[in-house]
Amino acid sequence: MTHFYDRRRFLQTLSTAGAGVALSTVLPFGAKAFAGADVIKVGIIGADSSHAVAFTKSFHNPNPAPGLEGFKVVAVLPEASPDIPNNVKRLPGFVDQLKQLGVEVVDSMDALLSRVDAVLVESNDGRPHYRQALPALKAGKRVFIDKPLAASLAEGMAIFEAARQHNTAVFSCSSLRYMETAQQVAKGSVGKVFGADTYSPCALEKTHPDIFWYGIHGVETLYTVMGPGCKSVSRSHTDNTDVVVGTWEDGRIGSFRGNRTGKSEYGGTVYGEKGNAVLGPFKGYEPLVIQIAEFFRTGKSPVAESETLEILAFMEAADESKRLGGKPVELKAMFDRAKKHKKKK
Repeated sequence: MTHFYDRRRFLQTLSTAGAGVALSTVLPFGAKAFAGADVIKVGIIGADSSHAVAFTKSFHNPNPAPGLEGFKVVAVLPEASPDIPNNVKRLPGFVDQLKQLGVEVVDSMDALLSRVDAVLVESNDGRPHYRQALPALKAGKRVFIDKPLAASLAEGMAIFEAARQHNTAVFSCSSLRYMETAQQVAKGSVGKVFGADTYSPCALEKTHPDIFWYGIHGVETLYTVMGPGCKSVSRSHTDNTDVVVGTWEDGRIGSFRGNRTGKSEYGGTVYGEKGNAVLGPFKGYEPLVIQIAEFFRTGKSPVAESETLEILAFMEAADESKRLGGKPVELKAMFDRAKKHKKKK
């Protein structure tokens, strides 16, 4: 499979392998940061999402799930985007819940970063994620960025480049990636996956490309079971529904259905060599929080940068297909466009 954004970097990595191994031995994504620490202190930026509270509850559970031992959320820098009224309205309630969980409210980025070892970016809005994550990356902190990584592919690319520049690491995904049934398929329960259809709610937000705001959950599920390598997408759109069909480079087809009516559910069907599998239901956030904890410990993201960026390209291509009346759009064109408009660091 071709991974458009990653190919040149892969060749560069091969040409400098010896130097890279030596460097990673000294500084493997800031792995020395937690040496000898009894508790890994976590900070939150944003907090206008219910995820901020849910993740904190998992970390603070008196009987934590395996893998969640030794973490404490100690500080939050509250922010909400003023042009998304619902997020502004919800922020105070989430901050109050965090305070009740023992989290200190701070009023500056410097105050937050001086107290923590790792950072959760929990703004519901993808647009400020680059700005919010950059100081933490410059400080060498490992950063989990909740969905969407950014509100454009160009800014997503810039976030990963900033992490490399400052010798630290970024991880981002939807919690639907760790839905139990999706992980079973990813680990081979149906053998080779020939195709898949997934669905999720797909509320729209005028400040974001359509699928980025909520449809990303279903798209992430699709990528969890199909893997990367999508070549092109086409999109059908009505007021109530979006259907995005992707053609993978090896000829497989995967689709995402975004619903704006009926019951809000997440799921799908996978077609495999050993039979078909039903995806769902979604049971909660803790499987993702366990992955975040492991990432904070090791600095190794469980999801490849190239796949995270391809998901953004898939969703941008879906928007472009809508603009073109449903015509297929190549993901490579989205990467080419993003490179031209990439945020300057």
